[in-house]
Amino acid sequence: MRTVELLCSPELDAAVRAAWSRLAAAGLPSLARNTHPTNRPHLTLASVDDFPPGAEQRLADLCDAALPLPVRLDRLAVLDGSAPLVWLVRPTPQLVALHGAVWDVLTEASGPHPWHLPGRWVPHLSLALRFRGADRRRARAVAGADRPGGEFVAARSYDGDTRTVTELTATCPRPGG
Repeated sequence: MRTVELLCSPELDAAVRAAWSRLAAAGLPSLARNTHPTNRPHLTLASVDDFPPGAEQRLADLCDAALPLPVRLDRLAVLDGSAPLVWLVRPTPQLVALHGAVWDVLTEASGPHPWHLPGRWVPHLSLALRFRGADRRRARAVAGADRPGGEFVAARSYDGDTRTVTELTATCPRPGG
């Protein structure tokens, strides 16, 4: 699996990580417990089995031209499927355009994962995975009522086979700011 992900500005990254920490401290599911070095707040634009030839450079050029993008988070929600607890992202016209352009590059990619396809994509930042059955009301109170903002400032690709990332933009901020 290969992804195209947008990374948060330091202030937005810190706000999401703070929510992760509050959820974990309250004994609720949280991505704070995932200690893999690639774990960080991000917005997934696309997920495919593999990139077609030349796509990585085209994606890098596309993301370099589009970023930074302003972002404002919306309400907390639990999505269908694996039931992640997420902070929804308000889909600005610029973000929707970038999402569509990424899929234009990946039109020949093998194994597109349908939940990221245009028309089905729900832009979000994940707070916890497999949240089904957990206390949603308590999670909303613990994570906070704030709807932080910031920017998406860089892009990367995650390789699920090797569990490594490739930077897709010239400047990729370090986790945590």
